Amino acid sequence: MGKVMAVCISEKKGTQKKNVHEALFIEDFGLENDAHAGKWHRQVSLLSYEKIQDFKKKGAPVEDGAFGENLIVSGIDFKNLPVGTRFQSGDVVLEMTQIGKECHSGCEIYKIMGDCIMPREGVFARVIRGGRIREGDELTVLE
Repeated sequence: MGKVMAVCISEKKGTQKKNVHEALFIEDFGLENDAHAGKWHRQVSLLSYEKIQDFKKKGAPVEDGAFGENLIVSGIDFKNLPVGTRFQSGDVVLEMTQIGKECHSGCEIYKIMGDCIMPREGVFARVIRGGRIREGDELTVLE
């Protein structure tokens, strides 16, 4: 079981996401007002809180949402779960569709640090059932 540490969106593509503390997750679409929402397989991006903390220890000046993640969750190592894994928080059900991604050239974090964790640690999901997720909510891995 994990705990939601941040809920982030960006209103325009190409900008870092900002922590909005809660959001409406729309079935088969993504987060309300997030530029990356849509009818595709990467509606929601998730990143483990612990992986971000480890990266910060290397001196990375990152805020919530800096990697483009929608949900920062403590207590779940997402990349070690198989594609198809489902998660639930309240009414919301997410299904993992992809592990990692190709980093777009010249991401700000990579320019500063020479590394970025999203391509290897981040995962993507689609919204199976919508609802609201807030900071502090539990996120459960469904069997």
